[in-house]
Amino acid sequence: MTNKEQDNYPNATLDLINKFVDSNQRKRINLLIQIEAEVENIYKLGPKLFEIFDKDGDEWVAGWLLQVLKKNKPEFFQNNKFNNWFNTYSDKDINYEELQLMLIEQKFEDADRLTSSYLRKLAGKLAEKRGYVFYSEVKNMSGKDLQTIDRLWTVYSTGRFSFSIQAKILKSVGKKYELLWPKIGWKKDGLWTRYPTSFCWSLDAPDGHMPLINQLRGVRLMDSILRHPAIAERHDNIL
Repeated sequence: MTNKEQDNYPNATLDLINKFVDSNQRKRINLLIQIEAEVENIYKLGPKLFEIFDKDGDEWVAGWLLQVLKKNKPEFFQNNKFNNWFNTYSDKDINYEELQLMLIEQKFEDADRLTSSYLRKLAGKLAEKRGYVFYSEVKNMSGKDLQTIDRLWTVYSTGRFSFSIQAKILKSVGKKYELLWPKIGWKKDGLWTRYPTSFCWSLDAPDGHMPLINQLRGVRLMDSILRHPAIAERHDNIL
């Protein structure tokens, strides 16, 4: 192979990534394997590649590229800023670096547990002490923090997991929770999915499968989170 042909490889990869960015959700999902196969050239393109993405945005292409690099080229993360590439914001002085790192590493079960602990913290000292959130505490949760958690789940799940995605699916089934549960994999053949062993802690899970909200406490807690104005406005999902 000539040097010129080698130089063309990263350019072809860049063209593929631009195609990936410009595609709709369905076409993007179909390109995932092809993108991961290009990891050597993605690594060659280096940090410059991420200049086209908005750190405050919802662009899961950037999240997927970071996950591919973390899995196949961990040396890319010697530049530590890429472990926390997306900006995060909090009204409660919560540092979301640990959640972002878990999601990049696709440690979804750990990320889910951490998300539950953040929700307790956002609900207040009483929720932290009792170990779970009452639905009546949700309305006072910081919208900025809920949106940060929601964005991180969205960008590191190929746009398929997060509270706002769950709200979108709920809306699509006529706001009927009994139709939502099987669609997101929380119920099968009329039986609740057993936590944690029967949940799918990977990107193979159904859309909306994560993060979990304890459905055994009833629907009101989940309903309060999905109807929180900060979640509702994320994808214009007002329920």
